[in-house]
Amino acid sequence: MVMPGSFIELAERTGLIGALGDWVIEDACRQARAWRDKGLRMRVAINLSTYQMRQDDIVDRITEALKRHKIRPSLLTCEITETAAMEDTKATQETFRRLGELGVHLSIDDFGTGHSSLAYLRKLPAEELKIDRMFVQDLEHSADARAVVDAVVKLAHALGLKVVAEGVENPRQHQILAEMGCDELQGYLFARPMTARALLLWALGDRGDSSVFRNSLFGETRQTSRLATKPLADDQLSKAA
Repeated sequence: MVMPGSFIELAERTGLIGALGDWVIEDACRQARAWRDKGLRMRVAINLSTYQMRQDDIVDRITEALKRHKIRPSLLTCEITETAAMEDTKATQETFRRLGELGVHLSIDDFGTGHSSLAYLRKLPAEELKIDRMFVQDLEHSADARAVVDAVVKLAHALGLKVVAEGVENPRQHQILAEMGCDELQGYLFARPMTARALLLWALGDRGDSSVFRNSLFGETRQTSRLATKPLADDQLSKAA
């Protein structure tokens, strides 16, 4: 197992990030279709690198993969890091615009670690911000971390964005984030990363129980209700490529 921190930079440096990115897009759509055919409605998240955001045909390739596997655009999340999202270039802006028009779910990842322009942020067609896990890990013991997270939640809601907290690992973090009005939580408290087959078996096993995931996994598309928890599987496929 090779973690993203090790292989992403290497792939970018060697020029392999394009081919790797293409594989992730294709396999994410393939897996979403395979789950759907088994009765599991699972949104899958992929990470788009700065390099991919500059590619003229990135939206076309995502569109073709969605059509090939007969996946609704709303069942695909494209996560873009805050740093990449704030890259105010013509190519990046055009990619954002076209992704928004396509109807995929857009998320700003690792929020709080970059240098955001509020004037630019409010113009992006993103639907959610993901608070970086470094702030969540310090919530219990750091007033500064709590202040940052609280400010991000309020800012996002003022802009009409949903907030996802990454790296939730214990009930106390869950409680603090819920009290702050965070919309979704993601982390080891709910599920460890797992294979596609293991997730399918886990979800199907919970289908008849009173599961917090049941409605979102097996129901039809609907507005996300506050507060929702989410398994790591949507993140797993993209970050364990």
